[in-house]
Amino acid sequence: MDIQPSITPRIRRPRPAVVSLTEAAAHQVKSIMARAEQPYVGLRVGVKAGGCAGQEYVLSYAESIDPLDEVVKDKDVTILIEPKAVLYLVGTVIDFETTKLASKFVFNNPNETDACGCGESVTIVPVAKD
Repeated sequence: MDIQPSITPRIRRPRPAVVSLTEAAAHQVKSIMARAEQPYVGLRVGVKAGGCAGQEYVLSYAESIDPLDEVVKDKDVTILIEPKAVLYLVGTVIDFETTKLASKFVFNNPNETDACGCGESVTIVPVAKD
């Protein structure tokens, strides 16, 4: 009689979301999406090279979910994160603030190491892969 050991699959703990939204940001995204010219599946978030500090955050409407997108659902908002941006955005909280001079989305990113004086670009060190 040949007895095979039973293999118990490893239970994965839930991963924390790459990004999250404050209530103000979620409200603003929903408001913008409701006024969009066509229906979109969500908000696409990315990082691109540019600006005097080296990188800039990018927000755009998402018409579809790409197979490699990281999909985050927070406060009834679907956020699609470009694959190359995931390690740069881990732990980021997106807020929306209004001051006397401007209204804007603000990225509170623990991976930022520097920002330019005008606030348009940042330096981000990606999280090390485990």
